[in-house]
Amino acid sequence: MPRFVLMLLITFASSSVLAEAPEGYPFQAFDKAMQQANSEARLMFVYFGRYGCGYCDKTNKEAFSDPVVREYYSKNYVLAYVDSESGKRLRLPSGERITERELGTRYNAFVTPVFTFMAPDGTVVSRMVGVQTIDDLLNAHTQVQAALKKAGAS
Repeated sequence: MPRFVLMLLITFASSSVLAEAPEGYPFQAFDKAMQQANSEARLMFVYFGRYGCGYCDKTNKEAFSDPVVREYYSKNYVLAYVDSESGKRLRLPSGERITERELGTRYNAFVTPVFTFMAPDGTVVSRMVGVQTIDDLLNAHTQVQAALKKAGAS
């Protein structure tokens, strides 16, 4: 009986450090997001996280829980979540087969979290590393949108 209680406690304790895409957002696999971004000619916002990432969990709870952040990011970007240590296989629009881990390496997501704004072709527009606050995410959104408007006016 004590072993069962111990296992139950370990299970609940370890689940508190799981870092996945924040709840309430339409995050999807990178390959699906890239297809959607290409078909809609929209920027992607890619969240590189990993299992057990305490900083990811902190950002999820403290910044992505904000309703304004949720509205701006859900409305303006195609959202993708990548577990940068996962062996899950993806198929890119080019036909290339790659794992999420290989994708994380390709985009230099060696520490997590990494948040990357990308063009539909995968070109990096802007990148943030580490814990982000509500203000950080709102400021990044404002800067990216201003750069898009400026590029469109040129």
